[in-house]
Amino acid sequence: MEHTELLKRVRRIEIKTRGLSRNIFAGEYHSAFKGRGMAFSEVREYQYGDDIRSIDWNVTARYNKPFIKVFEEERELTVMLLIDVSGSREFGSFDKLKKNVITEIAAILAFSAIQNNDKIGVIFFSEKIEKFIPPKKGRSHILRIIRELIDFEPQERGTNITGAIRYLTNAIKKRCTAFVISDFIQNEKEFENALSIANNRHDMVALRIYDERETELPPIGMIKLKDAETGNYIWVDSSNPGTQKAYKEWWTNLSGKLDTQFKKSGVDYVNINTNEDYVRSLISLFKKRE
Repeated sequence: MEHTELLKRVRRIEIKTRGLSRNIFAGEYHSAFKGRGMAFSEVREYQYGDDIRSIDWNVTARYNKPFIKVFEEERELTVMLLIDVSGSREFGSFDKLKKNVITEIAAILAFSAIQNNDKIGVIFFSEKIEKFIPPKKGRSHILRIIRELIDFEPQERGTNITGAIRYLTNAIKKRCTAFVISDFIQNEKEFENALSIANNRHDMVALRIYDERETELPPIGMIKLKDAETGNYIWVDSSNPGTQKAYKEWWTNLSGKLDTQFKKSGVDYVNINTNEDYVRSLISLFKKRE
């Protein structure tokens, strides 16, 4: 993309997302994530009314009675965006590709973080870690992130969400709020385990971006489909009832599995359709966390 056109697109994204962040999301973001950046202070005996999620199970087992971890609220948060840049983000059947929606949502979160005086960093991932932008503050830092979101070209096209989550766990030692923004089209055996470990150290949030055409196969006869991540082609009779049923079952099973994995890991998440208003979905997520 030419430099002039890139700057124009960056400016358009900035105007739209900064306005949404300031006028709509600022209060919800602050309410949803304030006090989520916590520093460990001490361990004490469990008292009635304490949050059972704060129980220190190692100390509890050692003394045979419940103890909890006590945290002190830090003045600022560190926010990390884990952005899926694999080939499947380039799909879209309506006005926007999935990657366009990802870009806008990531920019909104970045501006919301800065307005809340938080640091913001990004991990771009495909089947490997493509790029790591350490967390910082400032408008110039935000604009750099937006430029990368618009113009970044990954070296690989596959997906490894588990690897990205593990990279976060190793790279960011201080507790942070981390948004994983992806379509989550994957079949990784260690995904749930990696997510649970990361959520014990950080405050993990999953934003699943999908296109309506991914939920079912339209009956339009023989069609040639391309796997965006492998480049392989396959001919499919989309009007065949058995094919349509199998495709629908795949989507239903994937969605159900993800729902179970997020809930078991204690991770808040939201499904965002590219053809719908993501503002409502984000506000709903934020209010659920207040």
